[in-house]
Amino acid sequence: MEPIKGEKTRELIQLGLHESLVNAVVHGNSSQKNKFIRVRRIITPNWFVWQIQDDGKGVKKSQRIFTLPSEIEAENGRGLFLIHECFDDVRWSRKGNRLQLALRRKK
Repeated sequence: MEPIKGEKTRELIQLGLHESLVNAVVHGNSSQKNKFIRVRRIITPNWFVWQIQDDGKGVKKSQRIFTLPSEIEAENGRGLFLIHECFDDVRWSRKGNRLQLALRRKK
């Protein structure tokens, strides 16, 4: 997590990355051991950026919903909401199998 400062910021990043990686493994790669996840971290003067790509078919645009599920007892549907809450900018590749997460650096 270096050079990220601030306990709350680190916790948000860890939660958002955890949700993104779980989605990539479980939903993108269907938990298949022969598929890979690629993670790239980019640090610029203004941003911390992570790119997470799986070997799956991608998430359709209509499924890229980042609101909480309407039913409080729903077992799924919170991951994308949490990811959007943890990062300042979330972008998908055209295919939908790569997620770019960015957090603005505090000066």
